Amino acid sequence: MVLIVIPARLGSTRLERKMLLEETGKYLIQHTYEAAKRARCEKRIIVATDSEEIVRAAERFGAEVMMTSKEHRCGSERVAEVAQRFSEYSHIINLQGDEAEIESDVIDSVAEELEKEEVAPVVTAAASVIDPVLLSDPAVVKVATDKNGYALYFSRSEIPYERNFVEDVQPFLAHIGIYGYKRDFLLEFVGMERTPLERVEDLEQLRVLENGFRIKVVRVLKYHRGIDTMQDYRAFVERYRGETKK
Repeated sequence: MVLIVIPARLGSTRLERKMLLEETGKYLIQHTYEAAKRARCEKRIIVATDSEEIVRAAERFGAEVMMTSKEHRCGSERVAEVAQRFSEYSHIINLQGDEAEIESDVIDSVAEELEKEEVAPVVTAAASVIDPVLLSDPAVVKVATDKNGYALYFSRSEIPYERNFVEDVQPFLAHIGIYGYKRDFLLEFVGMERTPLERVEDLEQLRVLENGFRIKVVRVLKYHRGIDTMQDYRAFVERYRGETKK
């Protein structure tokens, strides 16, 4: 069984109070929670927050919710606080609260890989992309992997640089906001100092690589971006309304 923790805070830098936006008739965080519930893997799901408003909202849609410290600097620290309270779970999934359109199959794929992975203490997901708008967007994190699916580097820049077009190679992978951790490593990770490349790119997964650990990247079929801006949210609402009309 895996413990899925959905960290959620109100004070988002680019879109204030985004977790409680509800133009679809559901809170944004509720969409992410319901995607997690649809996953087939055996699981327990906990929304972790430092906001009483989010606690009340989560209780309205039936989620298990836990108050955590206001001092956390990132979602991983919030997830680790929950993991510390539940030592019976050796596999922890950090599902970012703004991943409202994540496919439940992605969660299952990460959970399955996490349970069988023997080399990497972290598992994440990515999908092929070709849209130049996505590739040039620094909010869309790109990842390059080795031939066995382990991450070589994550960047907000377009990687790899396509100096030569190779017809049978689609080299671009966009990262999806989900991480699976071996519990012991997660608790170790949040105690590590921030690393130089992490600080430059503002990507905490680089701390894992810079400390010599590995990240397994599961390739999935479809990329959906997290909700970072009001433009992202408006586009999500349109897609959601279009789907519900079918």
